[in-house]
Amino acid sequence: MTSKKTRPESIAEYINAAPKETRQKLSEMRACIRASAPWSQGKPEVGNATFSRRRILVTFAAFKNHIGFYPTPSAVRAFANDLSKFASAEASIQFPLEKPLPLPLIRKITEFRVRESIEEDKNWRT
Repeated sequence: MTSKKTRPESIAEYINAAPKETRQKLSEMRACIRASAPWSQGKPEVGNATFSRRRILVTFAAFKNHIGFYPTPSAVRAFANDLSKFASAEASIQFPLEKPLPLPLIRKITEFRVRESIEEDKNWRT
C-alpha cells in the first residue's frame, strides 16, 4: 500500500516542499505579497500558494524553470507594458529562475489587486 503525498497546510510548508533551487525565490514572493497585502490570508490552494481576502488576490507556484505568478487577467492587462520582457498569458506571468524576481513590479501588481478587490467590495454593497 502506498502512502498519499501530504498536501501542505501553510505557505511555509508549500515553500519547504518545493525544489531547493526555488525556495529562496518563493520566500521572496511571499514576503513581497505579504508586505503589499498584510491583511490577506495565505494558504495553499489547488497546488498554488494563494493570498486572498474574500476573493483571491494573487497566487504563485514553483516550476522547473520559472516561478508562475497569477494575479488575474485584469492585472496582466493593466501591467502589459511592464510585463513585455516576461512570458505571460491571459492570467499568468512567468519569472525565470535564473533572473532576480522583479519585486517592485510584483508589489505594484499585488497592490493593484488589493485596490481592485476593495472596489469590487464597494460595488457589491451598492
